[in-house]
Amino acid sequence: MKIPYYCTMTGRDFTKLDWDDLRHFLALAQSGTLLGAARQLGVEHATVSRRVSSLESSLGRKLIDRRGRRIILTSDGEQVARYAALAAVQTAAIEQLGRSSATELRGHVRISAPPALSSMLLAKPIAVVRRDHPGVEITLVGEKRLASLNRREADIAVRMSRPEDGDYAIAKLGETSFHLYASKTYHETVPPSDWTFIGYDETMNASPQQLRLIELAAGRPIAVRSSVLEFQAATASLGAGVVMLPDFAVAKSSGLQRIETEQPLTREVWLVVHADIKDVPSVRVIVDALKNAFGK
Repeated sequence: MKIPYYCTMTGRDFTKLDWDDLRHFLALAQSGTLLGAARQLGVEHATVSRRVSSLESSLGRKLIDRRGRRIILTSDGEQVARYAALAAVQTAAIEQLGRSSATELRGHVRISAPPALSSMLLAKPIAVVRRDHPGVEITLVGEKRLASLNRREADIAVRMSRPEDGDYAIAKLGETSFHLYASKTYHETVPPSDWTFIGYDETMNASPQQLRLIELAAGRPIAVRSSVLEFQAATASLGAGVVMLPDFAVAKSSGLQRIETEQPLTREVWLVVHADIKDVPSVRVIVDALKNAFGK
């Protein structure tokens, strides 16, 4: 698709800048490798390289430095990536509106949320949306990292921390508490001085719940580590140690007992949508369903 474009960097008027070139460049900027961009777009990596070269030629600027398999953006490349990301968000909004009608909501919405929260708290409202609006398709990505809404990695994000900046519509869904848990047998037979703990791997060392676990362990070993919360809960229920879990993730049938401590950790749950698409009907209906599920 050819689009009119005026480059503020060069002062040149490009009346036939190709959006597909920009789209391929944006995927490369997001993934950092030609192979990653190719997988994201479902094309050959040579196509990505050709499209990016075409964009560089159109702009008369070098946008990337190739350093082995990794791609480093130049300062011009970083600026173009920011503009392309904004254009992508606006394009998504237009596409969503185009799929809507007065009688039926249609569209595809991508949601990013932490894995445990996704399975425990989001399944029901998403099922309600699908029941009431069969034309709305939903992809839920369970991920611990914060997906970039500006780069169209997601349309809606449910996060355990409030974004500090960005052009977002933000709503607090609620709060969730974290407590220590252990199996009944472990709790009753192992003295606290001999407790061992179950926690996250090094990728989550900076998370508030991991920091709190380390504080409560007070030098006692974290002998089992996993990035999978469900695995942590399962091993704790089998007597492998003491684990810190969000209360919503502990089923009554798990056999886990809560261990009361002073000042339990509480984290907020936030709903984040890019401001440009917050009023798109298919996005709006999911936002409303999530708020209703949390009593908002």
